[in-house]
Amino acid sequence: MKRNIMKHKKIAFFTLIGIFIVGIYILYYFNIIPHKKYSNEDFNIQRYVSDIDRDSDGIDDQTDILKGVRNYVSTNPKYKSKFYETGYPDDEYGVCTDVVAFGLQSAGYDLMELLNEDILNHRDLYNIETVNKNIDFRRVRNLRVYFTNNAISLTTDKSDIEQWQGGDIVIFNAHIGIVSDNRNKKGMPFIIHHAYRFQLDYEEDILENRNDIIGHYRIS
Repeated sequence: MKRNIMKHKKIAFFTLIGIFIVGIYILYYFNIIPHKKYSNEDFNIQRYVSDIDRDSDGIDDQTDILKGVRNYVSTNPKYKSKFYETGYPDDEYGVCTDVVAFGLQSAGYDLMELLNEDILNHRDLYNIETVNKNIDFRRVRNLRVYFTNNAISLTTDKSDIEQWQGGDIVIFNAHIGIVSDNRNKKGMPFIIHHAYRFQLDYEEDILENRNDIIGHYRIS
């Protein structure tokens, strides 16, 4: 009898340990538990610096974009898809495309105007029935067309870590974000993005686990 009781206690104990380990893995996988961050220097990767300073503020575009993105997410925007007469969100809400738009705006690029101009000049490239510049630049599918034709297209191979630099733009299936200058232990960069309502941190170690990368770009 005692032997059976001890056996059941052991089974219960190891079951709890297993549940605990699985729980920790799930929390880590979904970035609820913060991941350790590494820098370019940890992997002997030279930081990319653009030779363009569009807004003439003394900061190159690549650095400006990353700085602008961090400034934007520091406002802790809440995830919600809304239409704005101003085009750019002017309240506490936003979606994934706004991370990119505000990042580029910080470097002197008005993505709303630039995309609208490109649509009007190249209607055959965009599957849009009714053009509306206040919303068109906030759709991932339109941004993919725009960046493919107006930015430098880079590798989508995650293992080619030197080619992924802070300030780059990455497009997934139905999602978009900005590449961070922080990296995980394998050298793969974190992504600054806004994906869902209850997101705890806007800078997450997600690139390694994504298999739906469809574009990687750099403003030229």
